[in-house]
Amino acid sequence: MIRFFNGRVLSFNGGLHISNDEVWVDVNIITYIGPAPDSLPDFDREINLNGDLLMPGFKDAHTHTAMTFLRSFADDMHLRTWLYDKIFPAESHLTGDAVYWLTKLGILEYLSSGITMCFDMYYQTESYVKANIESGFRTVICSSMNDFDKDPTQIERDFVKFRKYHELVSYCLGIHAEYTTSEERILYMASLAEKYKAPCFAHISETESEHIACIERYGRTPAQTLDSMGFFKYGGGGFHCVWFSDEDIKLFADKKLCVVTNPASNLKLASGIAPIVKMRKAGVPIAIGTDGPASNNALDMFREMYLTTVLQKYLLHDAAACPAEDVLEMACVTGARVVGLTDCDDIAVGKKADMIVIDLSRPNMQPINAVAKNVVYSGSKEN
Repeated sequence: MIRFFNGRVLSFNGGLHISNDEVWVDVNIITYIGPAPDSLPDFDREINLNGDLLMPGFKDAHTHTAMTFLRSFADDMHLRTWLYDKIFPAESHLTGDAVYWLTKLGILEYLSSGITMCFDMYYQTESYVKANIESGFRTVICSSMNDFDKDPTQIERDFVKFRKYHELVSYCLGIHAEYTTSEERILYMASLAEKYKAPCFAHISETESEHIACIERYGRTPAQTLDSMGFFKYGGGGFHCVWFSDEDIKLFADKKLCVVTNPASNLKLASGIAPIVKMRKAGVPIAIGTDGPASNNALDMFREMYLTTVLQKYLLHDAAACPAEDVLEMACVTGARVVGLTDCDDIAVGKKADMIVIDLSRPNMQPINAVAKNVVYSGSKEN
C-alpha cells in the first residue's frame, strides 16, 4: 500500500475541493482519504508531498497519438491542402511497427504534461494497443471509419475484440467525419450503434466550409445529419464542434452528447473558436483534447487549458467567463466520463489511482493565492 501525505489534495466531489487529507492506495485503487489516524498501518511506500498538489490526471479526450511522425511536417497550410495533399498520402505508408514506436513517443509526451488517459482515433489498432499496454498507459480507442477503408466491417470485429480488451484498453464506435464518410457507411455505423447499444463519435463542424458543405449536401448541419441517421441514438459526441448552430447546441444538450474542444489545433488551422461557454450553459458536457501532433503540434494539456479559458474570455468580451475551476473539471473529469471511465475521473475512495502531482514549489506557482487558478493560468509541463 502507498501513502501520500503532507500535501494538498484536489478533488471534484460536489464541486472543486482542496484539502490537506492523506490518500492511501492499494495496488491501483484509492482506499482512504482523510486526516492521518493515530495509528498507521504498514505501508510499502510513503510519499511525502512536501506541500505539493495531488490531483486527478488530465484526460486528453481527442487525439491521434501516432501522428507524432507528422509533427512540423506540413505546417502553415490551409486545412484541405494540409489534409488531402500532405497528411493522407503520408499516412498511407504507415506500418504497424511504425505506429507502435510513434505511439510510445506520444505517450512519453502525454505523461510529461500530466495526461494519464487519451481518447485516440487512428489506425493499426493491434500495434497501438501493444504500445499502450507495455507503457502502462490508459487509452480508449475510437474507430475512424471513412471512405478510404477497404473493409468497413473490420470496425465491428475491432469493437468486439477491444471494447473490454484490457484494464487499460477499451473501444468506442466512430467515423472520421461526415465529409469523409458516405451516407451508406454512416448508416452502417449507426446500425452497429443500434446492435450494441453503443455511443458514437466523429469530427463535427470543425471548419466553416465543412459545415456549409454538409448543409448543401443534406439540408442539415453535420450534427443534425448524423442524428437523422441514428448515429447518436445511444449517445456519444463530437470533436471540435466549432461552427455549431443554436439548433446543434440544443440537440447535443437534449441528448447529453459531449463536445471535445481542441483550441490549439483549431487556432493553428484557423478553424475558429468553439462557443463552449454557451454550450456548457445549455447543458452540453465539455471535455478538452489536444488533437494530433500534426495539427497542434504539441500534446500539452496545460496549453489547452489556458487557451480554453482565455479564448472564451475574448470571444465573449468577458474576463470572468470560463473560470479556471470549470476548465480543470473539463480536463480531469468530463474527459473520463465521456468515454465511460467513471472509475478514474476523480480522487475518491474506490476510484482508480490515476493521479498526478503538481510541483507547487516552482517559481511559476508562487505565491499560492489560489491553487486551481495557478494550475490553469500559471502551470506548465515544468510542474
